[in-house]
Amino acid sequence: MSVSKKDFPTKVQLKNELKHVNGRRDFCRLLYNTVASLLVVAALAVLISTLLLPVLRVTGTSMTPTLTNDELVICRKTGSFEQGDIIAFYYNNKILLKRVIAVAGDYVDIDEDGTVYVNGEELDEPYIDEKAFGECDIELPYQVPDERVFVMGDHRETSIDSRSSEIGCISEEAVVGQVVFRISPFKRFGFID
Repeated sequence: MSVSKKDFPTKVQLKNELKHVNGRRDFCRLLYNTVASLLVVAALAVLISTLLLPVLRVTGTSMTPTLTNDELVICRKTGSFEQGDIIAFYYNNKILLKRVIAVAGDYVDIDEDGTVYVNGEELDEPYIDEKAFGECDIELPYQVPDERVFVMGDHRETSIDSRSSEIGCISEEAVVGQVVFRISPFKRFGFID
């Protein structure tokens, strides 16, 4: 068997094949770097949302008119809460959203018409549409225990909250964070009062 010169690839053919192989290698390297970068960004996003700024979906009507069903909100992890803050907390494997009415050591009293008093002073509540006594089976006036907060929903008639012994005051360890920002729907996008 004899081999002729035309059976061997030419320099041009070799260069083209080398470019093709190098191009494939460059593409694989680019694809690998892109996928690795996306995985790192996704991992960071999950860490930030889990540890620093959890995103939650509002379910139910206990916080209307401030928060409505299916809105998306962002919580800020914090260890201190003040009267008027909206917090997210764990209760029976669910996350509930309610407003802080009183903190440890405060006395809470509620009139038959739903007027709330904290330490003997009427609470200014511009965030509620109407007052209601709601479901309340605790003895009033009620003193908030140490390391706990007394919470109520803004829709007082339907909200089940610290007025009910079923939920009671919320321990600080159960708190996910303070609800600070609404991201959906876009027409209500912004900070939450």
